Amino acid sequence: MDGIKKILGIVWILLGIAAAWFGITVLGLPKLSSGKQDDLVFGIIIMFILTPIITGGLLIFGKYALQGEFSEENA
Repeated sequence: MDGIKKILGIVWILLGIAAAWFGITVLGLPKLSSGKQDDLVFGIIIMFILTPIITGGLLIFGKYALQGEFSEENA
């Protein structure tokens, strides 16, 4: 079971990297450069609030899973 948790730790880290890329390139930058005020507000919220929270959470969760923090013997 600990092996599966470590593999899923890698998956969470990869998802965190993918979420950062998606949040910046697909949702953030195009909205910031569109010129509309509604898009600007949405782009700022995505780029500076949601993307760091989502990415940081996934990366930290993956790091802890790789370190074995969720193993049965630590309970």
